[in-house]
Amino acid sequence: MSSEKINQLQLLQQNLQNLQLQKQQYQSQLLELESAVQELKTTSQAYKIVGKIMISSSIPTLLKELEEKKEVLDVRLKNFVQQEKKLQQTQEKLQQEVMSELKDKKK
Repeated sequence: MSSEKINQLQLLQQNLQNLQLQKQQYQSQLLELESAVQELKTTSQAYKIVGKIMISSSIPTLLKELEEKKEVLDVRLKNFVQQEKKLQQTQEKLQQEVMSELKDKKK
């Protein structure tokens, strides 16, 4: 029984690591977006990359697009944080169960 729980625990740890990596990627994207927004506020001309070319674009349009992307990333990050908390709680509970079973076996 405890070997099954140990396998579950390892799987949970892997899932948690994957989730944390994804969360870091989204945080990085969010920082890039925030940086782009700050730069757009201080420039007089802006370009947008479409495919392999850059085209001139209006700053208000680009700001609106970046803000929309930022909102989506914020929602996704909140979801990652919630999933991370749930996985951590499940992991802690399972870890306690495994430790308890191991202690009982030693007795």
